[in-house]
Amino acid sequence: MSMKPLSGSELEDIKLMAQKHFWPHAKPAGDISEETGLKTITKGEGVWLYDENNQPWYDTTSCLWLVNLGHGRTDIADAAYSQMKEVSFTPMGSFSPPTAKLSAKIASYSPDKDSRVFFVSGGAEANETAIKMARKYHINNGESARYKVISRRNSYHGATYATMSMGGGTRPPYEFEPLMPGSVKIANYDSYRYGFSTKSEEQASEEYANDLERAILGHNPSTVSAFIAEPISTATGIHVPNKAYFQMIREICDKYGVLMISDEVITGFGRTGSWFAIEQWDVTPDIITFAKACTSGYLPIGGTIATKKISDAFIGDESKTFTHLMTFGGNPASTAAGVKTLEIMEDEHVVENSKQMGDYLMSKLEELYKYDIVGHVRGGKGLLNAVEIVKNKDSKEPYPDLAKKLGPLYNKYKMIGLPSPVAIQLAPPITVNKDEIDDLVERTESVIKDLEADN
Repeated sequence: MSMKPLSGSELEDIKLMAQKHFWPHAKPAGDISEETGLKTITKGEGVWLYDENNQPWYDTTSCLWLVNLGHGRTDIADAAYSQMKEVSFTPMGSFSPPTAKLSAKIASYSPDKDSRVFFVSGGAEANETAIKMARKYHINNGESARYKVISRRNSYHGATYATMSMGGGTRPPYEFEPLMPGSVKIANYDSYRYGFSTKSEEQASEEYANDLERAILGHNPSTVSAFIAEPISTATGIHVPNKAYFQMIREICDKYGVLMISDEVITGFGRTGSWFAIEQWDVTPDIITFAKACTSGYLPIGGTIATKKISDAFIGDESKTFTHLMTFGGNPASTAAGVKTLEIMEDEHVVENSKQMGDYLMSKLEELYKYDIVGHVRGGKGLLNAVEIVKNKDSKEPYPDLAKKLGPLYNKYKMIGLPSPVAIQLAPPITVNKDEIDDLVERTESVIKDLEADN
């Protein structure tokens, strides 16, 4: 049943309430002005979000890389509602049928089919859980000195204290220092500028992997617990490592007894044309984290997927127990929504669609190289793409104040996305069709034309 449209006076009342009491994320308190991009969204359908004037806006990044099945899926809402009518919450020391079903289904998609799933409420919680799990794993194996976590600079693993310490995104969290002790940074992967004064991506790839080994040796291998990385880092503008990179990472982790954690909060559940992105590198991590798309954003969820080797280390007497919990982890309604989401993905062949439409989108985006400010088109794995905008193609000089300029242009062409300081990021719902991709590319090209005229 659809909701009754809000009247004009009701909308004005809501805006006043928001202005007085709502604190938006990543914006000044009380800032709900349309000029800065904050909109009142009243409904959604497929790739479209509708504002209070019933104007359609293209959801270019699936909100935050999570509404994989698109907006307005009443079948997911119905599944959650049906579960709520049975039992909405189960106490500690119990579980509900959908919680068990979802854990088994997720394990069946993971590289290790004997994995166990530890549920939490979101991505940051999943990554916090993963690093605590790694720490306790080493303690259970008699290596209590292993507490350091190695991550990549300018990555993003969440906004809580520990996850912020491991990443920070494109804006390092200096104002919150001192950060988590034992947080070690290495170079993040760059498929455009390479890094390490190398002349090819192949050379750079080896250096990026070797940077991990240098960090492990420099910090004493017996003190290093885990290495965490997104298969494709979004904070740096969608850089896709070559085939050898993660295979070398896996070998280095094994060599020094360091656990490998694959952060699939964004890349998981079909976004990259496979259930989990890391499988495309033929690598099995020790722990995979997930959230977002598991319910297609319809209800909060997250979790860690631990291989049998890792989870078996927590079996035994009470001292082996993972004394960690999250109140809403494994919530029956959320897991029911998750089960339904994954059933839809199977029935509608959504992962296959992501790969096919991703290939099509990539081919259309590569046509944009004709513009002088398009320095690099990235993606090629499902529907996770970026068009890097530069001031100068030859020097690869970054485009000045790109994020500030993208905001008004997104508004002009009715696009909702996340303006990046380096690139136009494109990650529509993975149910998208060719006509909708053509529409997205057309809007993106209009943005590029305006930027070039201003350059």
